[in-house]
Amino acid sequence: MTDALGPRPQSLMLNFLGLHVLGRDVAVYSGSVIDVFARIGVSEEAARSTLTRMAGRGLLTRHRSGRKVYFGLTDRSAEVLADGRRRIWDTGAVNDDPGREWTLVGFSLPDNRRGDRHDLRTQLGWAGFGLLQNGLWIAAGERDVTAIVDRLGLGDHVTVMTARPSGRTEAADLVRKAFDTATIAARYSAFLDTWDTPDPRQEAPDDLARQLLLHTDWLQAVRQDPHLPARLLPADWPAIRAQNLFRRLDTDFRVEAAELAAGILDEIPDR
Repeated sequence: MTDALGPRPQSLMLNFLGLHVLGRDVAVYSGSVIDVFARIGVSEEAARSTLTRMAGRGLLTRHRSGRKVYFGLTDRSAEVLADGRRRIWDTGAVNDDPGREWTLVGFSLPDNRRGDRHDLRTQLGWAGFGLLQNGLWIAAGERDVTAIVDRLGLGDHVTVMTARPSGRTEAADLVRKAFDTATIAARYSAFLDTWDTPDPRQEAPDDLARQLLLHTDWLQAVRQDPHLPARLLPADWPAIRAQNLFRRLDTDFRVEAAELAAGILDEIPDR
């Protein structure tokens, strides 16, 4: 992306919709969305193209009122955004669960289903699983992968169980073998480098822009975090400080961001 302030337009768009549209049953005028995105350096062409592509993929509804085009959420996008909201506020970045269980997913797919194999691996990765060994993925705690398996139609090819390490296998060994903790930590450190300053994102014109950038950066970090138990991670794990910082900054930006959005966004009921 060549826009001035960072992430891809679709990542920004999803976060914008989650912050200012989700749960409100409204559709927003494309021109007012473009005005918001101009504040973070996204061109009109890029913003308009993102809205059109997302509508084409079934993520947005399209409504016409006079000469204006408004975009609202579909059930599919609302589900995606609600999941992101839960990941930020309910799951969080710090796992204090003292449980010892792990979820294991094993599968074997024929070569003529390589696409399904790729999709399953991708979905497991997003769900917090790491590859322990060929065909065997693990995640900390009890994870329900029913929706993933059913959506891909792989029920006959996938085995799911929960277990505890025993004998010579330690939980720390599972973490070391299946997860790249250095890369996970680096994402949180990068978030801190950007936002842990006296006046973060000075190049952004206001708190609406800063809020959108903050949430986009944070969600990208936590979505790629397998949520490993804190007891298995270093005491100075950067996710702890990063989460505290995110929540403080979100509180700082929230009021002005809501006021600015209310003044900019042109909305109609989404029916």
